[in-house]
Amino acid sequence: MSEEKKHKIVDEELEQAKQEMRARESYTAEDIQVLEGLQAVRQRPGMYIGTTGLPGLHHLVWEIVDNAVDEALAGFCTTIDVSINKDGSVTVADNGRGMPVGIVSQTGKTAVETIFTVLHSGGKFGKGAYQVAGGLHGVGAAVVNALSERVEVNVYKDGDEYYLAFNNDGHTEGELKKVGPTNKRGTRVTFKPDPLIFVESVEFDYKTISTRLRQMAYLNRGIRINVEDRRGEELKREEFYYEGGIAEYVQHINKNRTPITQDVIFVEGKGDVEINGQKSHILVEVAIQYTTEYKETIFSFANNIQTGDGGTHEQGFRLAVGRVFNNYAKEAKIHKNEDDRFTYEDVVEGMTAIISVKHPNPQFEGQTKGKLGNTDTRAVVSQVLGEKLEEYLLENPNEAKLILEKISLSSKARRAATLAREGVRRKDGIEFTTLPGKLADCSSRNPEESELFIVEGNSAGGSAKNGRNRHTQAILPLRGKILNVQKAQETRIYENAEIGNMIQAIGAGIAEEFDITKARYHKIIIMTDADVDGSHIRVLLLTFFNRFMRPLIQNGYVYIAQPPLYKVDYRGKQYYCYNDEQLEKLKVDLDLRPGYPFQRYKGLGEMDAHQLWETTMDPANRKLLRVHIEDAIEADQVFEDLMGEKVEPRKEFINENALFVKNLDV
Repeated sequence: MSEEKKHKIVDEELEQAKQEMRARESYTAEDIQVLEGLQAVRQRPGMYIGTTGLPGLHHLVWEIVDNAVDEALAGFCTTIDVSINKDGSVTVADNGRGMPVGIVSQTGKTAVETIFTVLHSGGKFGKGAYQVAGGLHGVGAAVVNALSERVEVNVYKDGDEYYLAFNNDGHTEGELKKVGPTNKRGTRVTFKPDPLIFVESVEFDYKTISTRLRQMAYLNRGIRINVEDRRGEELKREEFYYEGGIAEYVQHINKNRTPITQDVIFVEGKGDVEINGQKSHILVEVAIQYTTEYKETIFSFANNIQTGDGGTHEQGFRLAVGRVFNNYAKEAKIHKNEDDRFTYEDVVEGMTAIISVKHPNPQFEGQTKGKLGNTDTRAVVSQVLGEKLEEYLLENPNEAKLILEKISLSSKARRAATLAREGVRRKDGIEFTTLPGKLADCSSRNPEESELFIVEGNSAGGSAKNGRNRHTQAILPLRGKILNVQKAQETRIYENAEIGNMIQAIGAGIAEEFDITKARYHKIIIMTDADVDGSHIRVLLLTFFNRFMRPLIQNGYVYIAQPPLYKVDYRGKQYYCYNDEQLEKLKVDLDLRPGYPFQRYKGLGEMDAHQLWETTMDPANRKLLRVHIEDAIEADQVFEDLMGEKVEPRKEFINENALFVKNLDV
């Protein structure tokens, strides 16, 4: 090719590049894209379901189930059936009134099509259809449709069955058609999640679904919820029905704990409110039982939605229990002066409680509904609970005495713990002088890029210090196993040197004083040996974070490092395998002869700094497991079973899971 021709090609390429640049720099009305219908949901699914991971996948189930439960709350549904089908779809059916099938004047479409294709549509905005409902945003069914590759709806109403199907992007397949006569009533929805949206997995977890449905049955006395999994060779099926409601729920949570009183204090009542000029009621249910535990277990719900971030109903609860127990102690001459008053933390130590309110017009913060914002709820809960709790204490003096003794001991322990806490409290989350001496800190002061490796043993800690990225990675070696905080009083916790080092290093405080905005690291990585002792240390650390720094887990700051189990040297190259399956595959891929030597790592200390960095610490190559809590109540029970006082639940767990253990060092 001649030089002249080469120059001509280069000039043409430059001119094309300039044109593309000018095109990018232009910004006119033509550049504005309007996302119509359900396109916005598919473009930004996280805005509607939180995440496209497993929690978001299961959120689809909750949205449809919530609609069925709303029918039950309205008094028209007694049974809800949920099934995971062989093809991976989920079916939710209820025996309620059935969706309306007429034409909606605003859309010109049938009500069924409108509900599943138009955001902010439904029967929960106006008067009469639903007095109490969880899904007031009117997006649930439409969002499920938008994020599914196929949805099928069967409506059984007024002696006839109707059918409508939707494909990807929520497009209808034909019109709503009358199938024929039926003696059924209600609505049946089948949906199959879109793998283009849920790229991580579209496989539903039966335990996650059954646990949530059990919870719904507890929260709604008299509703029967059936769940089944049809995917395996054997059908899994459970039925949930609880006449005792949340009182039974508390007993279920406390099944492996030691109650102080056999009674569950159950309170129910209602308070008047005015909604859009119309008189209505807030329904309140609270169930309380005290145990010998050193921590509280309190969960709140609004219109069957778990409010993990609390809200005004929890504020009303705090006001009521603090006022009632302090007044009772004053009358009983337990308080000699104002300094003796119980704090809220004193009152709730060892308490298991469920708070459930049903509001005619709940105001949640965000679509995920994590916090209740209605100001009228605070006063109603405080009044209803306060009056009923006072009555219980007066009518049951023996139980009241036992509870007051528990609270008084908690108060004394709290004062002692406060003094102990001062010894480990940090004045500033990033003040270097207050950091523990064992910590090899990183140079960055940006928490978003900073990582804290909590490492088992000084040997591995030394390799980690030498192999790390000093700018972003801090190393805190642990000496031995930390205290099991699940069955320890708070005072003992501050006496534990290793725990004190962690509190100082993280810098966000502890317990009720914990402030996640002060956390010095947004990745806290537990790095232990891949053996029994290492697993035990991991569980002890997770128990500590769950009890005293739970927001770290809730915000996705806690990780578990995955060091390799095996190393294979072959023709001058090193290969690392993280499990037996990878090792066997590597043997086949490399065509290794039988008996070819390989190294099995028994601990992190066997790796030098370079190997530890390359396999376990380098962000480009490492494998990290993020710790998250799918269901706070279930997680709380697991920790209690495995780490609590009673031995029987641990034995039961071991017996049930022994066959699944791999890589056990014996």
